[in-house]
Amino acid sequence: MQDIIDIDHVSFAYAEAPERSLNDITLGIAPGEFLGIIGPSGAGKSTLCSALSGAIPHHYAGEFFGAVRVDGQDTCDVSLTDIARTVGSVLQDIDAQMVASVVEDEMLFGLENFGVPHDEIPGRVSWALETVGIADLVDREIATLSGGQKQKVAIAAILALQPRVLVLDEPTAALDPESSRAVFETLRRINQSEGITVVVVEQKVALLSEYCERVAVMHEGRVELVGTPAQVFSHTEELRRIGVDSPRTVRVSNSLAAAGLCPATPCLTVNEAARLIEGLVTARGADREVSESAGSTSAATTPSTASAASAAAAPAESGRCAPATSPRNAAGQDPIVTFDDVTFSYPGGGASVNNLTFSLYPGETLALIGQNGAGKTTATKLLNGLLKPSSGHVTVAGLDTRTARTSQIARHVATLFQDPDHQICKDTVLDEIAFGLELAGVSPAEARGRARVAAERFGLPLDEPPFSLSRGQRQMVALASVIVVEPEVIVLDEPTSGLDYRECMTVMETVSQMAQQGTAVLMVCHDMEVVSDFADRAMVMANGRIQGSGATLDVFTDPDLMRAACIAPPQVIELTERLARTVSPALHGVSEVADVARMVKELVQHG
Repeated sequence: MQDIIDIDHVSFAYAEAPERSLNDITLGIAPGEFLGIIGPSGAGKSTLCSALSGAIPHHYAGEFFGAVRVDGQDTCDVSLTDIARTVGSVLQDIDAQMVASVVEDEMLFGLENFGVPHDEIPGRVSWALETVGIADLVDREIATLSGGQKQKVAIAAILALQPRVLVLDEPTAALDPESSRAVFETLRRINQSEGITVVVVEQKVALLSEYCERVAVMHEGRVELVGTPAQVFSHTEELRRIGVDSPRTVRVSNSLAAAGLCPATPCLTVNEAARLIEGLVTARGADREVSESAGSTSAATTPSTASAASAAAAPAESGRCAPATSPRNAAGQDPIVTFDDVTFSYPGGGASVNNLTFSLYPGETLALIGQNGAGKTTATKLLNGLLKPSSGHVTVAGLDTRTARTSQIARHVATLFQDPDHQICKDTVLDEIAFGLELAGVSPAEARGRARVAAERFGLPLDEPPFSLSRGQRQMVALASVIVVEPEVIVLDEPTSGLDYRECMTVMETVSQMAQQGTAVLMVCHDMEVVSDFADRAMVMANGRIQGSGATLDVFTDPDLMRAACIAPPQVIELTERLARTVSPALHGVSEVADVARMVKELVQHG
């Protein structure tokens, strides 16, 4: 069968760019295939999407070599409109894709421009909105939607056009875990039932490994690896070198394989990893029973065995998490941020918040988690003074945000917005990072010196225009401009969105260092692995209210709270909670890959 898309030795360099963004790529995509594309920021993933959709060469100027054939037609020989009838695209920058002010009008725009018969339009709109799960947003103004809700509208608008190929550039970057999975379930459903070919660029490797038939790994404009998820993620060391993460379950199975307990076959899902470990423990237990029944003497209990037995005898913790308090309060510290029964509602509707009460202490990292539209971003805007409470009080460094000027609050609080493009305004990276310091009264010379150090720390090009960089690199620029002012409080709204694994670790380790030096961090984050690794406390929001709060591990191991907020815990915690029920209660609350591997090894060897 002929490939629906044939990429034949394609290279591309943007006009006036010193290097090629694509370097001699050859790849075939079969009709009905579900292909995932991963790679570090700047690898050429978005550029490849532009080539698949015909935006290259029709929209972007530059040097183009080779050929991209869509359904047998060379994209250089047909119009962009003709290509768009076959290939639908969801861009990385959702705001740039929106053309209307109301969701229904956004849905209608493409259908009317493509000349879809009017009697078909209502059915298509309803189907697409219901498929993506946002039928209730049809009358909403797009400006009132969260970033994740906008993402769903963009996907629905393209689905309504019924393309044969759907190309999506990081469609879940701004989505919560439950919504991310819902998007991939939607993509799988239309792929299998409608036969639509799906090509998706994504940083969430666990989702790709579960849903994609093949995965292509890009690096420096080339396709370095391509194969099934199992084939690709078996190259964990090579992926780490490139700057690509592997699913945590793969790390677990790799650790067990390195210890000689199982074959070197990666476990891509929690179910696969759980079955592997349950099988290992059961098999070794059966071997011991056979050995003991043959007359072997009972060995003395080893320290490791005693430890595991003691832990197994302890009842597992359960129940709703404690109120939103911090252990730092026990050290006698005063909170730097206090929300006291805070309520706020947008005039036109939107993610309102009700009766928020919590405190944030110096040196603490508090993660605010929950579904899109839960009110998390609204809470951050109440903290930095961009919004004023309808009732209640927000106090920041002794300032009541209802009466203090925003400029006063900004001397204590620095904010990284969900979309970095909303806060970038200078012509060069160096000027952008120095801008906040200059506004704070730092001399231009000192500001540029400190900005240069920050830019080098993140590996950013000093003299490049920020908007010439990739989405992930622009996020790094915005974060560098926030961190360089050394605020007392940092508000991070999706700080790792659009970042590759290496960038994510650089960002979060930097934030962690600042917290150790006394900076308070409030982080809105949909990456539960990042929350598990870096947050001291987690606070769950749903429907504009705080549902529960506590130590991060306690929150993730509270099944009632997870269900109430529609949040999936990190892979390792989901795995160990299952194993605590089926293998040993000693595994309850274990959250590190190394600890899982060590404890499983002990259980296999000592029982």
